[in-house]
Amino acid sequence: MNTKQKLIKLGKLQMKVDAIRRDLEIISPGTVTFLARRDVADEEIVVVEADGFGRATASIVEGNYPVDYVTRFARGFPSEPDAEAAAEAVAFQGTSPNRVFGSPDA
Repeated sequence: MNTKQKLIKLGKLQMKVDAIRRDLEIISPGTVTFLARRDVADEEIVVVEADGFGRATASIVEGNYPVDYVTRFARGFPSEPDAEAAAEAVAFQGTSPNRVFGSPDA
């Protein structure tokens, strides 16, 4: 199989994968599903990124996201909605990141 044939096959497989994700209502890997500043004066940003298999990681980052940043807190969640709910609690309801994500030293 030459390169052109492999690329055609890859495209067909990707279409099948995309259809399965649509059926399962999950988002493609690396897609940011939530992004908000914790506070107007604060440089911390709350981010949720899908893993492509229904799970997601919620993080608090500081810096110039997504180019140059430091992750302060991060936690994987079993579902995208769970990660988004945790992110909303931290970003909009003032919930402590330690409570939602655990200690940053853990």
